[in-house]
Amino acid sequence: MPTQLDQALDTIITALTAEGQPFATAPFERGGVEMPAFAAAPPTLAHYFAHFCTQSEHKDAVFLVDGDVRMTFAEVYSAAACVAEGLVTRHGIEKGDRVGIAARNSANWMIAEIGILMAGGCATLINGFWSGEELAYGINLCECKVVLADAGRAKRLEGVEHDAKIVLFEHGGAPSEGLAEVWAAPADQASSVAMRMLGELTPDDLATILYTSGSTGNSKGAYSDHRGVVHGIMSYVAQSAMAKAHLESQGEDLSAQPCALVAVPLFHVTGEVPLFLQSVAIGRKLVLMPKWDAEEAMRLMEAEKVSYFVGVPLMSYEIASHPNRGDYDLSTCKSFAAGGSPRPVEHVNKIKESFPGGFPLLGYGLTETNAVGCGNFNENYLAKPGSTGTASKPIVDLAILDDDGNTLPQGSVGEICIRSVANFLGYWKNEEATKAAFTEDQYFRTGDLGYLDEDDYLYIVDRKKDIIIRGGENISCIEVEDAIYAHEDIAECSVFGLPDERFVEVPAAVILTKKGRETVTPAALREFLLKHIAPFKVPDEDHIFVVHETLPRLGTQKVDKKALREQYTKQLAAA
Repeated sequence: MPTQLDQALDTIITALTAEGQPFATAPFERGGVEMPAFAAAPPTLAHYFAHFCTQSEHKDAVFLVDGDVRMTFAEVYSAAACVAEGLVTRHGIEKGDRVGIAARNSANWMIAEIGILMAGGCATLINGFWSGEELAYGINLCECKVVLADAGRAKRLEGVEHDAKIVLFEHGGAPSEGLAEVWAAPADQASSVAMRMLGELTPDDLATILYTSGSTGNSKGAYSDHRGVVHGIMSYVAQSAMAKAHLESQGEDLSAQPCALVAVPLFHVTGEVPLFLQSVAIGRKLVLMPKWDAEEAMRLMEAEKVSYFVGVPLMSYEIASHPNRGDYDLSTCKSFAAGGSPRPVEHVNKIKESFPGGFPLLGYGLTETNAVGCGNFNENYLAKPGSTGTASKPIVDLAILDDDGNTLPQGSVGEICIRSVANFLGYWKNEEATKAAFTEDQYFRTGDLGYLDEDDYLYIVDRKKDIIIRGGENISCIEVEDAIYAHEDIAECSVFGLPDERFVEVPAAVILTKKGRETVTPAALREFLLKHIAPFKVPDEDHIFVVHETLPRLGTQKVDKKALREQYTKQLAAA
């Protein structure tokens, strides 16, 4: 049965999406299929920035905090206009040209992306964790004309063949200095590139390319038009408006400027759309940190009065369980969101226990959906901590389909498929993968397996190709991982299948214990697991591997299961 919160949120979103209201929809046709689109959505990202950075009531509020750099929304827009001017007049960028960004997070990274989009370029967000060869692959795949790179990524590219012009930029300091190589002040506003593009760009023009995680081979470039990215942003703005209305109805004072810590990579869709780009519309201050450190995160959260935190699940758990947490006043932070992978139930309970005035949140979306999908909010998340929530209204159409594209009955496990105007258009120069990614009626096949419960809450079972089939029995990696995380001494784990002569495939686990808890043995963990899950799901002792370093991760911060599987397959073969 729908909860009281479900009913309250449904009432609010119904009011917000009614005719004449901010999030009312109008039909839009893509691929012969009609779907809802926001009637009042800005036509392009350039129009979006121009309105919310220069004409909104928060234009003079602080937007970006990066060390000693503090810039308002209007100042960021002015700086981005100079970047747009420089890209066109100094580097010959034309509408649709791919302009890459290869760098760590910074205020200048953000200004660069806004500037690229205002210039009519396609912001191509290259994975900053990649090696030189991987960077070159991404550059060549999407045919970048120019790549804005910081010193670290430029050095990795030395001696590696690629076709782009590398333009260096620096972090910190004034944007006019750090972005000097792509900086040109327009003669006047009327003749500026930024103003001209407002008349030339359309919703159908190319906007962004983000790279998939590459867990099943070489990364693919997922490209979107302005319409798709704008609708991804507006979907999140609608959810934020819904949440704000609900909390205010409960007596919460939300008059202070919202503020978020940027602790996830901006080249990842979670960092780009719901965190960075959404903040332009809702007037949210963003506080950057060069690299993840739980104690530095807490220091910044206290100093800047952070109200919203998002990261991979381990990040919020590290804060909640940090021995020095009591040294910092984190009372302003009311929301601890996670994306990228499901949270273990233990993490959900620990966060609520550590921050009784706040709530854990969980979102589900993909690079290919511009982060749009489902959300699980406050009390509902505590009630159903294993679920990623319900489809985001009003634009998401969520379906559980079989391999032939047929809708499965409620409660049946199948492939999670998402249809919305926010979906990407395809994979760059890969028509075969693009065709395989969509059903005939425009649902994007996520590759995730899951089911909807009686209240339409989505439960993710596993990756479609990541289920372990042991002697004909299907084993969910996530289920085994949740069981391992229930052990109080485990900090990180990953479960995957290894080849076996008898069963074809058997489960294996790599575990990292918490500091000071290094006495956990494979035998002890196996004994613990046998009390909680079926024996065929429990890895044998010789298939439980204890490590002493953080597990390897992809650019999206998901654990790199492919690398682990390959490593331990070779290790067992050599034994």
